[in-house]
Amino acid sequence: MSAKPKKQGRAGRAREKPNRKARRHVPKDASGGAPARRVPRGGPEDESGRAGRDGERLWIYGRHAAAAALANRHRKIRRILASPSALEWLAGLRAPKERLAGLIEADPERFDAALHEGAVHQGIALEVEDLPRARLKEACQPDARASPVVVLDQITDPHNIGAIFRSAAAFGALAVIVQERRTPPLAGALAKAAAGAVEALPCVPVVNIARALEGLKGLGYFCAGLAGEASQPIEALPPDRPIALVLGAEGAGLRHLVRQTCDGLYAIPIARGMESLNVSNAAAVTLYEIARRRAG
Repeated sequence: MSAKPKKQGRAGRAREKPNRKARRHVPKDASGGAPARRVPRGGPEDESGRAGRDGERLWIYGRHAAAAALANRHRKIRRILASPSALEWLAGLRAPKERLAGLIEADPERFDAALHEGAVHQGIALEVEDLPRARLKEACQPDARASPVVVLDQITDPHNIGAIFRSAAAFGALAVIVQERRTPPLAGALAKAAAGAVEALPCVPVVNIARALEGLKGLGYFCAGLAGEASQPIEALPPDRPIALVLGAEGAGLRHLVRQTCDGLYAIPIARGMESLNVSNAAAVTLYEIARRRAG
C-alpha cells in the first residue's frame, strides 16, 4: 500500500534550476535588405515577461507560444522580433498581414536587449498586451461534460503555472482561476512553459480565492483541495459533479481559509520512498484522473 505524501505545499515547491544563458545561432541581417528598426532598451526583463525597469512591457517568446498568440485574436501584439530563419517560419504560418504589422528583423543583440537572460526564444519574440479579463461566472459556467476548473492558491512560480495551464488545456478544463495580485502575467517563461495554452484557456483573476470557491459552489462545482495528508485518494472524487481542483502554493500548501472552504481534501497515493510531487505534476495526475472518470 502506497504511503501518503506529506504536505501538498511541498509538492508545489518549484524544482526548476535557473536557465543558463542560451546559445544563440541567429543569422545576421541579410546584406542589401532594409535595416532592422532599433529596439528601445529598457533594461532586461524578469522571467515573468515584465520589463525590469518599468514593468509595462510583456513579451512572449518561443515558437509554440508565439504561434498561439498570433492565432489568438484577443491578444494584441505591439511588435514582433524575428531572426531571418524565424521569418521563414512565420511565412509558413500564413498569419493575417495585420497580425504581422509590427514585424522587425532582429539580430541576437536585439533579443538580448529585450528579453531576460537565458530566454530560449528560438528566434521569435512578441511584445504583447495583457489578455482581456475573464469573469468567473462566464468562464466557469458548467458544461454538459462536467469539465473541471483549476484554482491556484497563491502559486507564483511562472514555470509551474505555465505547466499547469498546459495540463489543464490538455485534459479539457474550462478555466484556471488565480489570485490577482500574486500571479505573474501570462507572458515570458509562464507562456513558454504553457506552450500556447494561455491563449486557449481563460484565466480568471480574483481578489479572494475562498470567495471564488463559494462562487463556484453556487455554480454546482465540488471544490476539491489537493493535500498530501488527506485521508481520501483522488480516486474518491465524486464522479457526478464538475470538480474545482484547488492547488496550494509552493512550500505552504493550501491556506487555512481556503482549506476550510473546500468540500473535501484528497491525496495522490505515491510510493513510500518519495516525499511529494511537484505541484504541476500533481495537477496533471489529478486532472487525468478526473478526465478518465468523466470518460467512463
